[in-house]
Amino acid sequence: METVKKDDFVEIEYTGRIKEDNSIFDTTIEKVAKENNLHDKNADYSPLVICAGHGNVVKGLDDQIAGKETGKEYIFEINSENAFGKKDAKLIQLIPANKFRQQKINPFPGLQLNIDGVFGVVKTASGGRCLVDFNHPLAGKELIYDVKINRIVHDEKEKLISLLKAHLNIKNAEIELSEGSANIRLSQSIQPNIQEEFKGIAKKSITSIKNLNFTIVEEKK
Repeated sequence: METVKKDDFVEIEYTGRIKEDNSIFDTTIEKVAKENNLHDKNADYSPLVICAGHGNVVKGLDDQIAGKETGKEYIFEINSENAFGKKDAKLIQLIPANKFRQQKINPFPGLQLNIDGVFGVVKTASGGRCLVDFNHPLAGKELIYDVKINRIVHDEKEKLISLLKAHLNIKNAEIELSEGSANIRLSQSIQPNIQEEFKGIAKKSITSIKNLNFTIVEEKK
């Protein structure tokens, strides 16, 4: 049994519920997802490795991980400000219905939209205008997280793999570590600015890494 400290990498399992109706909106456990009609065949249901205090999960959960013990289960209640934020009235907008029809979209209440990378939900559609809510679907909601803290991760390579997955959605990479340097071999290209941003995150999170480089290897056809 170990006590988690800020900056520790820790493996957790969790299930997130909306407090007002106890409905589950997220889980790392496949059985729970199936039992609550949330299962996504493309989702990765497995324990999650996060760096405590580094914002890898919602703030209210992240703030409470440090100081807890491995091998134990906890229930955390989180207010909306420390979850997905309060509802912002400025993000609820009236949009002419003909703008949707120009895109061959027939708007109706409940329709989920992605407009220029921003998620929105149609609330009303009448009189030639649509009321669209661009707030996060869980904005204004108080949440409850059931969390099991499995273990503290000490392996540097496993830490780096967790950062690649969390920040770049990269699940397969060859990693070589040697005397404070890390070389990540990928089969996909990454824009230089994104590489530099990730290098900063990795060096801050894993202080033993002083140098990090990406090598792009073309897949053999």
